[in-house]
Amino acid sequence: MTLLDARTARLLPWIVAIAFFMQTLDGTILNTALPSMAADLSEDPLRMQSVIIAYMLTVALLIPASGWLADRFGTRHIFFGAIALFSLGSLLCAVSQSLTMLVIARIIQGLGGALMMPVGRLVVLRAYPRTELVRIMSFITLPGLLGPLIGPTLGGWLVEYASWHWIFLLNLPVGALGCWAAYRFMPELRGSERTRFDLIGFLLFGASMLLITMALEGLGELHLPHMRVVLLLLGGLACLAAYWLRAARTPNALFPPRLFNTRSFAVGIFGNIFARLGTGALPFLTPLLLQLGMGYSPAQAGMSMIPLALAAMAMKPLAKPLIDRLGYRRILTFNTVLLGLLITSMALVDGETSHVQLAIQLSLIGAFNSLQFTAMNTVTLIDVPDSEASSGNGLLSVVVQLSISMGIATGAALLSGFSLDNPDAAGGVLSAFKSTYLCIGLLTILAAGIFLQLAPEGGRSARRVKVDVDE
Repeated sequence: MTLLDARTARLLPWIVAIAFFMQTLDGTILNTALPSMAADLSEDPLRMQSVIIAYMLTVALLIPASGWLADRFGTRHIFFGAIALFSLGSLLCAVSQSLTMLVIARIIQGLGGALMMPVGRLVVLRAYPRTELVRIMSFITLPGLLGPLIGPTLGGWLVEYASWHWIFLLNLPVGALGCWAAYRFMPELRGSERTRFDLIGFLLFGASMLLITMALEGLGELHLPHMRVVLLLLGGLACLAAYWLRAARTPNALFPPRLFNTRSFAVGIFGNIFARLGTGALPFLTPLLLQLGMGYSPAQAGMSMIPLALAAMAMKPLAKPLIDRLGYRRILTFNTVLLGLLITSMALVDGETSHVQLAIQLSLIGAFNSLQFTAMNTVTLIDVPDSEASSGNGLLSVVVQLSISMGIATGAALLSGFSLDNPDAAGGVLSAFKSTYLCIGLLTILAAGIFLQLAPEGGRSARRVKVDVDE
């Protein structure tokens, strides 16, 4: 663990939170603006998920290199460059004149996004004791949740009264502040040993994620024949298998298989993959439901998302006491089931649903989703040895981005499929949304079985140390 001076120790969580704020603000504004962007670019709004997936897939592909780059060139340089690159991508998005240009600009944004949060979280892992991990992680995500709070409402108003281009320009002043703070206060941490970058492993792992995501996209936006989808999926799984077989005998593997010898890490990784398939689709589906299925304006849709963000923020301070009292196994098992049921309850929403009922449903989803993310991320890393913190943190970051991307692709594929089943039926769009919510809710519930595999005392050793220190 690296010792920080008192001022840096106070400011470092805020610097990482600025990066998280930029990403969440960008993503939540974009979700609300998709229908208006589609109209301006002459595209089908149900096929606009490529704008989101292009960013997330780029992030997932490049995150494996984040730990190595930070160890080799230092956390300050990489973090500063990441914010600058993200800001440049935002500017290019704002001046895009076509969907193709917009997707390319989002890829450039993704180059910066792939480094911002992983490097920031890596600094936290190395600079603070594990007994402080839950508190620091909750603190970092709490300011970042201002993005989901401000984003949908601000995005809706900007789209309705200005233009969607301004949603990207908002990142520029925040990026300038982040660059200054990173250059001034971010500690320059490097790895203790210089290792070679596992290029072959990086290519195999990246190819597997790209092919699997393209397979899911083929069922949705791309409408590929089923044979091609199967071939893409099998190709992705083959690349993934080749990576793990190679990693078992490679000393400098990106993600060494021995990470999975830590039980809480293994459960956390697989739990993140499957639990986020459902929750990852929510930010994409809900603004579309409100605008396309219920006739809300962009501003109304944005305002309707405020309860979700407020409840998520309110839950953050409660996460650590709940985890301390009940343990990770109970929290994650029951919370996953409850979250899945709340997602399926969105199938009850229709044109007759009152604003109060919708606000209650979204508030509950926001609160329990917030608790889910805090518990999943913390249990994944809390028992990982310091020597493997970089690899473990990198793999978690990849899994988070990839599972959200896959969740969006899965939700879009389900929505497209159900829409095609009843293209001429009255209320066909709303019916497709209902069926999609039922499916992703059930997927989330099934993920609870993974968290049952946690040891009853998993992660508790670090919390006991924290109690002793406090006393």
